[in-house]
Amino acid sequence: MRFDNMGLWGFLVLVADIWAIVSVVQSSLSTGKKVLWILLILFLPVLGFIIWLLVGPRGR
Repeated sequence: MRFDNMGLWGFLVLVADIWAIVSVVQSSLSTGKKVLWILLILFLPVLGFIIWLLVGPRGR
């Protein structure tokens, strides 16, 4: 894989993670649960996003 493709994939992961974090912040979860979801997404960007997508809180 060339560097250009890696940059594109990194950008797509960044956009997906930002979308997930915004959705978590807008959800009706308690503050503690929001913090845990955000930390999961930040520390495990790809896996955290996939877990959030499958079982995470939904936005408003």
